[in-house]
Amino acid sequence: MNKKKLKKKTKTKKVPSSGQANKNVPSLQSMESFLGGFAGTGRNKRSAVDEAQQLIYDAWEAPTRQRAVALAMRALDISADCADAYNILAEETAKSLEEAVDLYRKGVEAGERALGKKAFKENVGYFWGILETRPYMRARAGLAQSLWETGRREEAVEHYRELLRLNPNDNQGIRDILISCFIELGRDEDAESLYKQYEDDGMAVWMYSRALLDFRKHGDSETSCRSLEAALKQNKHVPSYLLGRKKIPRSLPGYYGFGDDNEAVIYAHGNKASWKATPGALEWLAAREK
Repeated sequence: MNKKKLKKKTKTKKVPSSGQANKNVPSLQSMESFLGGFAGTGRNKRSAVDEAQQLIYDAWEAPTRQRAVALAMRALDISADCADAYNILAEETAKSLEEAVDLYRKGVEAGERALGKKAFKENVGYFWGILETRPYMRARAGLAQSLWETGRREEAVEHYRELLRLNPNDNQGIRDILISCFIELGRDEDAESLYKQYEDDGMAVWMYSRALLDFRKHGDSETSCRSLEAALKQNKHVPSYLLGRKKIPRSLPGYYGFGDDNEAVIYAHGNKASWKATPGALEWLAAREK
């Protein structure tokens, strides 16, 4: 199902998860917990991975970090193939990025074992639609983010690309992250290809990425100015955060709407580096947005 261009400002969107359970959206976690429990009732006997995953659903709702970690450890005692247990440990216990990388990588390996090779051949294209794939997808997204933050950026990008290959519907919002990565790395052709794949996405990240790509290719031209005008019309709040007139808050919003201030915060947080990496881009934005 291709995403259609959003036009109503009342439309809201969840901030993409970095791979672990997103505490800002417990309602979605609850829904997955419900679906997981419902799926389990139709089986004569639950597997060890199923039993472990039930503890993960409890961990997502745990009142304290310590309780969540304890439940994740119990889940691993039941099944070493419980990817979400490693995701929780990476989020809650890792004392360094290297530890997070190690835990997320274990989560990816656990997910691969749990799913089996057949799933990676037969279910390409709609991975997220299969509930059992989601722990693996979360682990791989978390691994990619952690690798990027450690400076292993090309490796991170390959993980992001593989997530989109497995699930081009992109329920995790990977494309929003990947297009910024491509631009920051100077891989403009890859960014253009990704843009075309999701060109009907009308959110700020896509509109401002279009403007930035046009500036990188054409400079201060009619084409780039037209793209920037369209981006400014979509969300007028973005320049204030990119140009430093407003500070990006430490705690990011869990949701944002089409054209609202929260969307601008999320965009600037994930994309300011790509604007800084483009000589003259911020100066152009400052001159043209007035």
